[in-house]
Amino acid sequence: MKRPSATAILLAVLLAAAGCSAKDSPSSAPANRPAPPAQAGTDRDQGAAVDPQRDNQSTFALDVDTASYTYAAGRIADGRLPEASTVRPEEFVNSFDQHYPQPRGDGFAVHVDGARLPESHAGSSSLRLLRVGLQTRAEDDARRKDAALTFVIDVSGSMGDPGRLDLVTDALHTLVDQLRPTDAVAIVTFNDRARVVRRMTRVAEKTDLHAAIDSLRADGSTNLDAGLVTGYQTARDGFREGYSNRVILLSDGLANTGNTDADRMLRKVREEADKQIALLGVGVGSEYGDALMERLADRGDGFVVYVSERRQARDVFVRRLPATLSLRALDAKAQVTFDPKTVESYQLIGYDDRKVADQDFRNDHVDGGEVGPGHSVTALYLVKLAPEASGRVAEVRVHWLDPVSKEASEAYESVDAADLGGAFDRTDPRLRVSYAAAFFAVALRGGTDGRPDVSDLARIADAAAADLDERAVDDLADLIHDAQPLLVQRD
Repeated sequence: MKRPSATAILLAVLLAAAGCSAKDSPSSAPANRPAPPAQAGTDRDQGAAVDPQRDNQSTFALDVDTASYTYAAGRIADGRLPEASTVRPEEFVNSFDQHYPQPRGDGFAVHVDGARLPESHAGSSSLRLLRVGLQTRAEDDARRKDAALTFVIDVSGSMGDPGRLDLVTDALHTLVDQLRPTDAVAIVTFNDRARVVRRMTRVAEKTDLHAAIDSLRADGSTNLDAGLVTGYQTARDGFREGYSNRVILLSDGLANTGNTDADRMLRKVREEADKQIALLGVGVGSEYGDALMERLADRGDGFVVYVSERRQARDVFVRRLPATLSLRALDAKAQVTFDPKTVESYQLIGYDDRKVADQDFRNDHVDGGEVGPGHSVTALYLVKLAPEASGRVAEVRVHWLDPVSKEASEAYESVDAADLGGAFDRTDPRLRVSYAAAFFAVALRGGTDGRPDVSDLARIADAAAADLDERAVDDLADLIHDAQPLLVQRD
C-alpha cells in the first residue's frame, strides 16, 4: 500500500470527540487525583495493575481532549518523536469515532464490550481488553444557542514563524464568515502586554471583525498571564445571558514573561470562569508548551486541541467549534466496579491525571468533566480474569449534572466474562483501532506493559483500516509505520 507522509493526518485526527476536560478545584485536587498504587512488575507509565480484593472501583472524570495525538502526529511528520510527557493514551483513543449508539434523551448512553487480546500481547491467554464507551446525543447546529466568543491571541515574536499566526488568522477569517449574524466575537491580543483589539461585536458587523484580524502582527515576548486575565475581563464585560460564552486561547504555550504558572493564572480569573465562561485552548507551533496549555484547559473548565496546518485549523474553527458550544453534561464522572470473584486484576490505560477518589463519584462538589452534544468518551482496561471465570466482570456507571437544572442523573451497564471472549482479529474493528492507538501511545512513552512490537501494532492498524475504509484509521496506520524507524533508533 502506498503510504503518504504523516502530515496526511488532518481532519479526521482532530476532535473526533471534542468534549471538555475534567477540572479540579483547589480544595479538592488532592482527593480527586491520587497517584496510582505502586506494585512490582507493572509498567512505570501506565500505573499499577490493581487487585480488586483491595480496591474494586476505578473512578475518573470524563475527558476527550485530542491535542496529544495531533501534536505527536506533527512531531513524527517532522522526523521527531514527541516528548514522553506529552503523550496521553486516552487522547490517542478519543481521536477516533466509535459510532456508539446515541441516547434518545440528554445525558449518556453506556456501551461496554471487549475481546481477547492479540497473541502478540504478553499474557494474552488470561488477559482481556475491556472497552467502556459513553455517548451523548448529537445536536443540529441550527438549534444551538448563539455564541459569545472571546479570542485571546498570542502575537509574540515566536508566533511569526510559519504555521502559527498565519494559520490562526486564516482560520479566524473563515470562522467569521461562517458564524451567524447573531453570534458575537471579541478579540484580545498579547505579547509583552495585553490589548483589546475588538470588544464584543455582533458578527453582523463582520467588516470590522475582518479588519481587526488583518491588523494582527507578531512581535515581542509572551505574557500569557496578561492575555488570559484581559481576555476573561473582556468576556465578562461582554457576557450575554442565554448565549454560550467562551474564551478561546490561541498560542504556542511558550510563556516567558510575567507569571507563567497555570494555576496562578486561573486563580485570577476564577470569578469570571465561575460564570460559565469555559476555556478552549488551541495550540500551534512545532515547539509547543503542552503542559501549560493542558493545565489551563483542565482548570479552566474546558479542553485543548492542537493544529499544525491550515485544513486542521479550518476544521476546528468552522466545523468543530460551533458544534461544541452547547453542553449535555456538567461534572461528569465514570466509575467501573469490578467483581473480585471473576477478576484478579484490572488496569486503566491512560487517564493518569483524571483520577477521582471513589467516594467522590456522587459528590457533586467535586468537579468532573463537561461534555457537549454528540461527543463520546472511551476508556480501555486490561482485565485479568480468574481461572474458569463466568458471570459478571464489571458494572459501569456514569454520573453527571444537567447543565440547566443542575439535577444529578446516572446511567449504567454491565459486562459478563462471556462478552470478553471473542477473538481479537474478529472483533469490532473500532475496538482494534482503540487498542492500536492506546498501545502506540504506550510505545511512544517508552513503556512496555506487554504491548506488541510496533510492527504488530502497525499490522493491527492496517487490518482495521482495510475493514473500515476511513481516512482517520488509514492515517493512524501510516503514522505507526512512519514512527517505527524513529522508535527503533531511540530504543
